[in-house]
Amino acid sequence: MMNTKLYKSVLNLAGELMNAAQQQDQVTFDSLYGQLKALCIEHENTEKDHPVQWETLADFTDEFADALLVYEKALAKANAINAKDYMSSIGYAMATMHVELGQTEAAIVSLQAAQVSANKIPDKALKAEIAQLLQQLQ
Repeated sequence: MMNTKLYKSVLNLAGELMNAAQQQDQVTFDSLYGQLKALCIEHENTEKDHPVQWETLADFTDEFADALLVYEKALAKANAINAKDYMSSIGYAMATMHVELGQTEAAIVSLQAAQVSANKIPDKALKAEIAQLLQQLQ
């Protein structure tokens, strides 16, 4: 279970990051990204550490290779608490990064793992996205 105050902070920062990105306000985006990263680092390896903060940070990381590293951290944290929903969404996000980097085999591996996790979640849309991308790549 994620700390409610931390969850609200992450959610708020994500909304503000989306607004800054839509307005193409790089200065504000960079500042907000720094705040989110600081929040992640502050709570890393504490009882407040949660995959959602790392997944959110990865979602807003510009460089695909850098984002993959953050997604890997998020996935490790999701695996540690057996959070199937996060394992699925992070695996899917990682697969899309691998596709962008031309790493089809790595994308397939990520999707296969995400598909196994997704069998245990109610999110039919995510399950369909995983299956569709996996089918396209195979």
